Amino acid sequence: MKFHDKKPIYLQLVDYFFEKILQRQLSSGDKIMSVRELALEAEVTPNTAMRAYSYLQNLGIIYNKRGIGYFVSDEAFDKTMEIKKTEFIEQDLPLFFNTIINLNISCKELEKLYNEYKQSKTSVQ
Repeated sequence: MKFHDKKPIYLQLVDYFFEKILQRQLSSGDKIMSVRELALEAEVTPNTAMRAYSYLQNLGIIYNKRGIGYFVSDEAFDKTMEIKKTEFIEQDLPLFFNTIINLNISCKELEKLYNEYKQSKTSVQ
């Protein structure tokens, strides 16, 4: 994984799991890699990986079966969607709105661009 300086690494690991859940690559009941496996794959310390898992567990996205491992919770998709939607609305959308206002992009133009983008994404899959 490649990390950037703008966000703590453990939160970038959390975002990695959020993305996998939203893309339905991880579903309810799926076993996820162990703390050690995540640390090795992401090239981080086990403490950083554990911090990410603890954070996800506190949010109710994953749960631990002692001695067996970590699993995706039944509510993971809905909770992840709610968290990421709130984050987008509070953090990204104001900047986005400011940009389209400054560039004088109309809602009609935006809708056209959105539909073209959405079409290109669905035709690739």
